[in-house]
Amino acid sequence: MAAHLEEQQELDNFKYFWKSTGRWLFALLMAAALGYLGYTMYKSHKASKNQEAAAVLAKIVDKMQAKASQAEVNADLTNLQQNYSDSIAAAQATLMAAATEYDARRYDVAEGHLNWVLQNQKAPLIQALAAQRLGIVLLQQKKYDAAIAALNTKVEADFEPLLLEAKGDVYAAQNKTKEAAQSYQQALEKLPKDAIERELLQMKLDSQK
Repeated sequence: MAAHLEEQQELDNFKYFWKSTGRWLFALLMAAALGYLGYTMYKSHKASKNQEAAAVLAKIVDKMQAKASQAEVNADLTNLQQNYSDSIAAAQATLMAAATEYDARRYDVAEGHLNWVLQNQKAPLIQALAAQRLGIVLLQQKKYDAAIAALNTKVEADFEPLLLEAKGDVYAAQNKTKEAAQSYQQALEKLPKDAIERELLQMKLDSQK
């Protein structure tokens, strides 16, 4: 009888717990489970999107190698930019397009591509490459102030020499020897001692003396 009363008391306690807090605990557990499921699905979706973007990039490379029309290449590039804007593949394809336009001396088109990369891709290396190339494109157009502004883009410390060297080139093109020398010197100071770029940088620095 005592055992039965004890079991009944435990059952009553559980019912009270469920009424007072159990349903909230269950809701929290369900929310956590759904959150984890959503995160897992998001990661899976992200991986799938990246694979799709990589496939489009591969198509662009194949078409460029086959010397397909610019209209065909641009159609795939637009697809990447509109549907996979935050993917590395979209940034890579746009950087390639910028290089093609630069070689063809269509600097304004190259400038647009590089600005798109800076606005849509935040990977540190991609940001640094886009800023450096944008500075060079603007230099070719003699947009010196805009070039310096692009090269002042905040990047990780490892990539600062890349932008500083380009900044020195912009100043050198304007015969601003003091500013050019300062930029080259700063780039040298930030480069590792065994970096192969040091020799060329030193030559540029010496040319400003």
